[in-house]
Amino acid sequence: MIANTPVPPYYAVIFTTLRREGDFGYAEMAAKILDLAKRQPGFLGVEAARNELGVSVSYWSDLDSIRQWKNQFDHQLAQQLGRERWYSAYKTRIAKVERDYSFEFND
Repeated sequence: MIANTPVPPYYAVIFTTLRREGDFGYAEMAAKILDLAKRQPGFLGVEAARNELGVSVSYWSDLDSIRQWKNQFDHQLAQQLGRERWYSAYKTRIAKVERDYSFEFND
């Protein structure tokens, strides 16, 4: 689904990954981390897609909320496991969303 974000400005954390072969607990941890993120102050929504390249975009109200999420204990554990088990490469980008617009077809 497309995240229902507020009127800008807000922030996007773009997390792009290349996964290693095998699950090694990834699916379980991903579900746990998503549930935890949804309960964090400042969290606005998330969108994700995965084929060979995985891209997750989470939306946040402010930079302080992003910092707090980055330093959250369970999220730090997931980051460590990502480096050790799940990802062959990743990149995180943080961007300020200054405008957005949308289209939705209804028949």
